[in-house]
Amino acid sequence: MSGWPVTYAKRVLPQVDSTNQEAARIAPDLTQPTWILALHQTAARGRRGRPWANPAGNFAATLVMRPAESPDKVALRSFVAALALHEAFVQCTGRPEAFGLKWPNDVLLNGGKVAGILLESSGQHGAVSYLALGIGVNLKEAPSAAQVEERAVRPVSLLSETGVAVTPEEFLDLLAPAYAAYEEQFRTYGFAPIREAWLARAARLGEVITARTGTSERVGTFETLDDQGNLVLKTAQGREAIPAADVFF
Repeated sequence: MSGWPVTYAKRVLPQVDSTNQEAARIAPDLTQPTWILALHQTAARGRRGRPWANPAGNFAATLVMRPAESPDKVALRSFVAALALHEAFVQCTGRPEAFGLKWPNDVLLNGGKVAGILLESSGQHGAVSYLALGIGVNLKEAPSAAQVEERAVRPVSLLSETGVAVTPEEFLDLLAPAYAAYEEQFRTYGFAPIREAWLARAARLGEVITARTGTSERVGTFETLDDQGNLVLKTAQGREAIPAADVFF
């Protein structure tokens, strides 16, 4: 897989508040899916508004698009993005066995978190006006353990774990064609092949995990993903499908 996908635009910015915020600003005038890469972010954030450490040399980008599907199907692109990230990592390291996908939207390297995905969208009357797929990758440096939530997976960097040095621009040139290929598969065949491919790369499948939703926790065996992308846990009370949660190992 090589070459920039012709139906996608690219913007590289020396500095921006956050690539997801820039995506929201350019979305109304969008004529094609567009990758926004920032070499520096002044207000980077992760899930649930948490701050996201983004030292120089790390990867911060957002793919913004205007999908036509229903909101529930649009949200499944987090799995499309995770597969594209996995593919890009394997291409630059040649080590598929080192990487795993953590539900709902992280990529692990040697068991530590190397990348995260943040989906944001806007719309009304049951339609999505735009989708922003924000992606952060610890290419060069990882946050300290003190900077992440208690019990969270330890952060790692691609450089420290593999010795592979990749610039943000080089990584985007691997990620964009990988995403375009999985997006085409998703649009043509739906979620089923994406789900199968994701499960084949899933971390802790078949193992006992903890899913925290707000103030409650559920402990159970990670059985599968259902057709809506929900986490399916086998608990003492039976099988349960969980649409959103933080997962702890």
